[in-house]
Amino acid sequence: MSITEGELAKERIIWGDALIAISNAFEDDGIDAALAVAEGALDAAYGYSLGPVLFKPTMASGEQTFRPTRHGALAYFVGHDDAYPLDGGFGIKGWRSVTSETSASFIEGNVGMWMGWVTFTDKDGNVTKVDKTFGYKKDAEGTLRIVLHHSSLPYQP
Repeated sequence: MSITEGELAKERIIWGDALIAISNAFEDDGIDAALAVAEGALDAAYGYSLGPVLFKPTMASGEQTFRPTRHGALAYFVGHDDAYPLDGGFGIKGWRSVTSETSASFIEGNVGMWMGWVTFTDKDGNVTKVDKTFGYKKDAEGTLRIVLHHSSLPYQP
């Protein structure tokens, strides 16, 4: 059940496509639709069933910087949650394209890590590029799950 480089690449595409689907659902049918798509994406991609996910979103701060729970991740992606008042919903920002560029990856057995840049383009052509790290683990069924997700804006000297 060793992870392959191809699986890491495929999972990043699936993750980006899910983010675009959340944005489209929000624009087409509102917050309830976006919530449903985001919940499905979290359950399909993240390893919350394995334990806490080490999730540090790009635009989170203070005591809510880290999101080890599914609830915290969902709030980050869609906002509209009184428990997370600073979340504007990263997943509902009108994303149309998500691409990644690999810096390096590390694979050992059923654990793999990837680090690089992810570039997001919104419906108006605005581009946001972030530094990102994903850590993956295969679950008992052999499904790759995100167990580490760190994202930050590049340092501006």
